Amino acid sequence: MSDLTLAPELSVSEWFNTSQPLSIAGLRGKVIFLHSFQLLCPGCVAESLPQVRRIERIFANTDLQVIGLHTVFEHHDAMTPTVLRAFIHEYRLTSPIGVDQADQRSVIPVTMRRYGFRGTPSSVLIGRDGVILHHAFGVEDDIALGARIGMALAAPIPTATSAEEIEGCAAGVCAVPADAA
Repeated sequence: MSDLTLAPELSVSEWFNTSQPLSIAGLRGKVIFLHSFQLLCPGCVAESLPQVRRIERIFANTDLQVIGLHTVFEHHDAMTPTVLRAFIHEYRLTSPIGVDQADQRSVIPVTMRRYGFRGTPSSVLIGRDGVILHHAFGVEDDIALGARIGMALAAPIPTATSAEEIEGCAAGVCAVPADAA
């Protein structure tokens, strides 16, 4: 991903642990940690979700918004929203979790495709300006991930609010306009 890629919008069919649907645009000004998982993914259950719980605990008193995305690209009949609801309860997951919208033309759900996730677990760190700061497949080292989140939280709130501003002079850089080449 390029250094100034705006995070695509989420496409979610159902939300858990939130009274209102969340959107990337609606969370502008906050740092977002978006993690995708499947409830039948061994790496998600054993490593990724416990890491997310540690992130929630460590960064509880900040404006970090953790969002889970249940991204089902296999075993569709086994991983229904009803099963996910029980899984969330049993594993005591508290952050908002969205069910990635199924794509009728593909086994790859909509948000998974938009973000280019290669599988689960995957995660994306999104800055206050909506720009993707880091994209990962698999579980990252706690210290490295914590440092990335800390740096994102320490960054000042940018003034750029549109794609045009981000492509021009914003987010700490000035890019050559596409039509100047």
